[in-house]
Amino acid sequence: MTTSVQKSFQRFGGAASVVALALTGALAMPAAAQEVTNNNGLDVIIVTAQKRAENIQEVPISISTMKGDALDNILSGGEDILALSARIPSLNIESSNGRVAPRFYIRGLGNTDFDLAASQPVSVIMDDVVMENVALKSFPLFDIEQVEVLRGPQGTLFGRNTTAGIVKFDTVRPSDEFEVDTSASWGRYNTVRLMGAMGGGLIEDKLSMRVSALYEQRDNWIDNGFTGVNNVMGGFEDIAGRIQLLFTPTERLSVLLSGQARSIDGNTATLFRANIFDTGSNSLNGNFVRDTVFFDGGNNNAQNYDNAGVTLKTEYEADAVTFTSITSLQTTDGASIGDIDGGNLAGPGFIPFPSVTEGSIKDHDQFTQEFRLASNGSGPAKWQMGAYYFNMDLALGTNPFFVPETVLKQSNSSWAVFGQGSYDVTDLFTVTAGVRYTEDKKRLGSIATNFPVPGVEIEGNKVSWDVSGNYAATDDVNVYVRAARGFRAPSIQGRDVAFFGLPTSAQSEVIDSIETGFKSELIDNTLRLNADVYYYRIKNMQLTAIGGLGNFNQLINAKKGIGHGFESDLEWAAADNVVITAGFAYNDTKLKDPNLAVPTCGSGQCTPLDPLDGNGNALVNGNPFPQAPKFTGNFTFRYAQPVGTDGEVYLFSDWSIQGKTNFFLYQSEEFKTSGNYEGGLRVGYARNDGSLDASLFVRNITNENNVIGGIDFNNNTGFTKDPRMFGITVTLHR
Repeated sequence: MTTSVQKSFQRFGGAASVVALALTGALAMPAAAQEVTNNNGLDVIIVTAQKRAENIQEVPISISTMKGDALDNILSGGEDILALSARIPSLNIESSNGRVAPRFYIRGLGNTDFDLAASQPVSVIMDDVVMENVALKSFPLFDIEQVEVLRGPQGTLFGRNTTAGIVKFDTVRPSDEFEVDTSASWGRYNTVRLMGAMGGGLIEDKLSMRVSALYEQRDNWIDNGFTGVNNVMGGFEDIAGRIQLLFTPTERLSVLLSGQARSIDGNTATLFRANIFDTGSNSLNGNFVRDTVFFDGGNNNAQNYDNAGVTLKTEYEADAVTFTSITSLQTTDGASIGDIDGGNLAGPGFIPFPSVTEGSIKDHDQFTQEFRLASNGSGPAKWQMGAYYFNMDLALGTNPFFVPETVLKQSNSSWAVFGQGSYDVTDLFTVTAGVRYTEDKKRLGSIATNFPVPGVEIEGNKVSWDVSGNYAATDDVNVYVRAARGFRAPSIQGRDVAFFGLPTSAQSEVIDSIETGFKSELIDNTLRLNADVYYYRIKNMQLTAIGGLGNFNQLINAKKGIGHGFESDLEWAAADNVVITAGFAYNDTKLKDPNLAVPTCGSGQCTPLDPLDGNGNALVNGNPFPQAPKFTGNFTFRYAQPVGTDGEVYLFSDWSIQGKTNFFLYQSEEFKTSGNYEGGLRVGYARNDGSLDASLFVRNITNENNVIGGIDFNNNTGFTKDPRMFGITVTLHR
């Protein structure tokens, strides 16, 4: 852990101290949990998708949510944010950078760019702050109140780089009521997850605090068959902490100061596995050994990252309007190194040359400022307007093979003004419209390179907008239609400089989207069923051509991309002791550019399915977007049997499935998956007041070897998700 992050943890109270304090307090102060229900039926779900607290059933946007306890369940085996993939309709998450740099896709739209400064069309928002850099997006999830996934362009209130949608995390906020939440899990490979949170009033009705922390670790469990050393990879130690102070000197004014920090250390960079596909097949072959790799380099795929941030949110509620200011500074730095070819010159399989690459983020700083003015009251008209500023600076290091490290300086500044209004035309029909103007500028220059690189500067400006109508067809059913335009700012990619190439860039992409759907609460509010259909078209779609004859990563634009499909969410209290949830999404995406050609596998060991041009490049017109599952589905089932008067024994099972998914822009027999699925099981005892939950769990219960990505430039390399995990979890609330 670096000195700067050590100081951050000291300021925040120290993660280990928080966990110990929370565990102690949890045994001392019992309190009943409170829930808001809808006429004794399903819980009311409150979302802030439009930067106001609203019932999800009344918001004309396709939204799915997940509560914090459900999130904790899927993370109990030590998984990171990738565990959310396919757990929410139309959401896919993958990474080739271990636990640090996830890539998000919504409705098939995302970015496979593995550069550490890559632009993504899915924004991650944590406590009202955009986490733009991929390393910031990976901040561990703990003490979370709710996850919201907003599908489709969100270009009015959230701005640039939201052409696909938003994944929004809201943490538990301070309150005057004293409470302690703790959980402890132990599982396979000595996987440990400890979470503690404690909060309450310091000065009655004036000052409250909440402190939370997470400690996760796993022992090394993967052998290196090349060096003959056992248990040298797969382990990690991840520590994170957060402190929040809420000052409410009057009923009108609130000031929330929050700080968070994280440090991860371990041999957790993605484990690439050489030639685990035979030419002509995407099935795993005998070269895949779950607990063994054969690396001749990469320093056991070491990964170390630190990040910290501080945010100040001020709200003043006047008679007619509320003023909001959100100021935030986020920093991160670290490095990962990997044996990219996944083996050695002796195998497994044919590996033409060794490839080891280290990537790093140095001195990253992100500053954001938002000012917002919103109307108060319950009249037919509601409005809000604001201004936003974003600035980011960082240095990117790339150290391929055995050449000197290349360091590129990159900066990004952006500003925007926006406004949105809604009007109740009648008691049953509401119209909402919004508009945003954004200017964005990126710069790329060299600090240290293998040869001189000219500076690159690119900028763009766009107007984004949305308009929607929401109609209450009955007391239980709302029908809505929404049209929206969003844009992704122009991008610069300098990684190829380290491989003796030149920087590449892509101009802004613009998306036009339309969707219509319904939201319903049926059978005396015991069944919630929401569904929608959508269509979108992207102009100048930003893409990343990866691989080919070298480990290249180049930005390109396609003339057009289109997508259409449907999504559904169901929650059903089927009986007094049975709750069922289900979600499904069908996503059909196509690249539309008859002249777009990209390199295929540089190894020559794959089987391209696309027509080739005169240079041997694949013509990808009509192909699906990369990493765009044809469908995603999820299902959960919970059965409880009362025990005595104050508790229950329960069984909970959750499952997800992902349809046909192509890894790259070109199609081949090898680099694709179809039918990846994963299930979990939890059996335990819980008290009715929420004070205790003790359970046994199994994640990936069928021990699926789910492949989530590949590397094509050297051999038929792939990488997979975690194996079966099992263990015990105890959660306390006081």
